[in-house]
Amino acid sequence: MALRDRIRLHDSPRGGRGEVELYCWNPEIRAIPGRIGRRLPLTRAMNNFGDLLGPLVVEAMLRRRPGRAVAARDAQLLSVGSVIQQASPGAVVWGSGINGRRFPDPALAATLDFRAVRGPRTRAHLVELGIDVPPIYGDPALLLGILRPDLTGRARTRAVTVVPNLHDVRTQDATDGILHPQSKVAQVLETISTSELVVGSSLHAVIVAEALGIPARLVYSATEPHFKYRDYYEGTGRPDYQPARSAKEAIEMGGEHPPQWSPEPLMRAFPYDLWTVA
Repeated sequence: MALRDRIRLHDSPRGGRGEVELYCWNPEIRAIPGRIGRRLPLTRAMNNFGDLLGPLVVEAMLRRRPGRAVAARDAQLLSVGSVIQQASPGAVVWGSGINGRRFPDPALAATLDFRAVRGPRTRAHLVELGIDVPPIYGDPALLLGILRPDLTGRARTRAVTVVPNLHDVRTQDATDGILHPQSKVAQVLETISTSELVVGSSLHAVIVAEALGIPARLVYSATEPHFKYRDYYEGTGRPDYQPARSAKEAIEMGGEHPPQWSPEPLMRAFPYDLWTVA
């Protein structure tokens, strides 16, 4: 399965020192499902919106510094997502997590440069391997309320938006307001930003909503390990969070209490040292 995972950020001009590559999990999948799809070698990118938020966040962080960012050296950067196990040796990790289904190879993990991780469960696993990881937590998508102020304070024209995890779409109970997680990133951000309540098993739908100050409630996923959800909620000061069993129950429960979390440590940990200013 091929991965469209190499997004270059601010390559150096000719004669420069390198390039920074942002890992973005976006596998190629069959373009046509079923028997016909197995016979025709046509593929398309998965385009799960949560996995595509990294470039948006990292570019916005770079714009906070004056001047044009130019890569200071060759490097791989991991940000949004449960992608630590996908890292290349020596990669820089800023806010990534472990998904609980696959764990990083200990020898590989020992080579990584950790600046921040998504939550304390990711850190605890790595510390058990003897790896030095700072206790700085937060999925970088939590910074969207700061980095994209145009998404905050909007009129709430949708009562509820339901966003299932990609692997839960087929089993999602029928209800109004379902937003497919493979919708375009701009559409997902627009829809969430104008919602009164966001519910579902899509972790990044919950994260984006809470980043924008919109109440959100997690629905248990039938397919995903719960490790990453616990990691996020514990990393935002809510070990007592209460997931719902269905979208209907989540709507009845209303939003979880908001994150008890400060963005400053995560923002200070951003690896600006990977770039110089031209």
